[in-house]
Amino acid sequence: MINLVLFGPPGAGKGTQADKIKERFNLLHISTGDVIRSQVKAETELGKIAEVQMASGGLVSDELVIGLMKNYLSEQEGAVGTIFDGFPRTTAQAEAFDVMLSEIKESVTVMIALEVDEEELVKRLLLRGNASGRADDMSEEIIRNRISVYNAQTAIVSNFYEKQGKYVAIDGTGTIDNIFGRISAVLENYTK
Repeated sequence: MINLVLFGPPGAGKGTQADKIKERFNLLHISTGDVIRSQVKAETELGKIAEVQMASGGLVSDELVIGLMKNYLSEQEGAVGTIFDGFPRTTAQAEAFDVMLSEIKESVTVMIALEVDEEELVKRLLLRGNASGRADDMSEEIIRNRISVYNAQTAIVSNFYEKQGKYVAIDGTGTIDNIFGRISAVLENYTK
């Protein structure tokens, strides 16, 4: 089973690339952001908590995200593999994730990190905000705060997987197909 952590700052293209990876490699895709937004929209108890935490551009708490992931993993028996998009976001989540996976005799296969410079991220997110109406993508101040939070709290998760020999950085600029080609070249090593 391939357990891919698809990593990168907001606007790096994780969702776009996850869709292509899912199709080519027949993997399930879970976007933590999509799961959280669906909980907010459904006005669940977890969703209400998450909405307050996200309003300022901050991260949803580790406990909340870990709870969501435990629920998800318990429903995925027999899967060929999974793309984890936006999870784990903190070292504490990565440690808890390793424990969760070991309980079902699995582990993270590889973390692929999409690297994109901040000005390009801001440009991409503002365009996405104009097209989608997502409030968190329509304010440059909130976008820059999200990137700052990512750099301070999330980027360090790469160290956790690098120490395990599971971290691979990919240039996240260029065409969607060029970026996908770089990702595919890495994943081919795990599907043989």
